[in-house]
Amino acid sequence: MLPDFELCCSQFEASGLELTRELYDKLCIYADFLIEYNEKVNLTAISEPVEILRKHFIDSILLSKYVDISIDSSIIDIGTGAGFPSVPLKLFRNDIKLTLLDSLNKRIEFLAQLCDRLDIEAEMIHGRAEDIAKKPEYRETFDFSCARAVANLSLLSEYCIPFVRVGGRFISMKGPNEDLSEGENAVKLLGGKIEQITDYELFGEKRKIVTVKKISQTPPKYPRNSSQIKKKQL
Repeated sequence: MLPDFELCCSQFEASGLELTRELYDKLCIYADFLIEYNEKVNLTAISEPVEILRKHFIDSILLSKYVDISIDSSIIDIGTGAGFPSVPLKLFRNDIKLTLLDSLNKRIEFLAQLCDRLDIEAEMIHGRAEDIAKKPEYRETFDFSCARAVANLSLLSEYCIPFVRVGGRFISMKGPNEDLSEGENAVKLLGGKIEQITDYELFGEKRKIVTVKKISQTPPKYPRNSSQIKKKQL
């Protein structure tokens, strides 16, 4: 269970966000189910309620503060895991049209049950990003793709940029220490351009949000298959 409403409000306000009672109730459902399900499927190493609030929920919702996400935008969350950042973002911005992609079916099963409990709509896709991005119904059809992962920008870009329409954006949530210049070539090859790098702090911990604008179509050969990607990054 999350801390009480007043404490959670103060944590949101410290990040420049507003917490309504309705959102608080939904986040409580999310946290409880996450902790319960985590006992049988490894979804997160973070299990302490205040840490879940800060590092999962508030950090995810901060995307709406630092990135201009238009009303009714379509977003695909690549390798979404337990639904971060996009499910908390959907709770905060219900107008978003959400697609969740993960390669592990156990996580997709969790997300399906979670969305049912939260009474939100989302499309679930079980598969690898490099395979799904080749399908016409998903390739270059989304306003945004996003990822919150430890992989570097070059790797994430090959997985995520092919899903974004020209004029759309790929959002990558990063730690503070990666040399982002090493990913610039990959971004360019895939039809993107780094538009903005936002530095922010999450309760004393440094973070970055990298926003890549899609300026031209991704060449058909990308993404490559997983063995090629792992063997040599762009």
